[in-house]
Amino acid sequence: MQTKSEYGYNSKIEGDAVLTTVDAALAWFRKNSVWPMPMGLACCAIELMAVGASRFDISRFGSEVMRFSPRQADCMIVAGTVTYKMAGAVKRVWDQMAEPKWCIAMGACASTGGMYRSYAVLQGVDQIIPVDIYVSGCPPRPEALLDAFMKLQKKITTQPVLENFKVLNMHKETVKAA
Repeated sequence: MQTKSEYGYNSKIEGDAVLTTVDAALAWFRKNSVWPMPMGLACCAIELMAVGASRFDISRFGSEVMRFSPRQADCMIVAGTVTYKMAGAVKRVWDQMAEPKWCIAMGACASTGGMYRSYAVLQGVDQIIPVDIYVSGCPPRPEALLDAFMKLQKKITTQPVLENFKVLNMHKETVKAA
């Protein structure tokens, strides 16, 4: 019985050899080195800080160092209430992040505006940036954010890596030709 996997071990080859594809290896590298950009806007930010503590150990995901520069991060964690006054800054930071990038909306306020149905509160950060994972709760427990990281890792492994490079190169060639 033959199974399909990302990598494999062939015992017929002498020595220790692991066989894989370049796409699977690059996806594995990406999934195990997600660098979060914390966008702590309200009370959910306290729970986000707790995830970095030794009790919850976010370093198992390779994400222990929170990057406060958008050019060094690839996962924005929006934690808390996004007001219209702050929405422009959130969008600007998102636009400064390099591709590929992901977003986690942490808490009821970041996901849907929470209990604030007012003229000043954005009713979900997904109105200004694309969100990959929603974490429910008010505020959500740190374990919920760790679960979101595991779901994000699963999503990252299913995304093709080399196909995106081919599409980008074809786009550059058409721009040069035009």
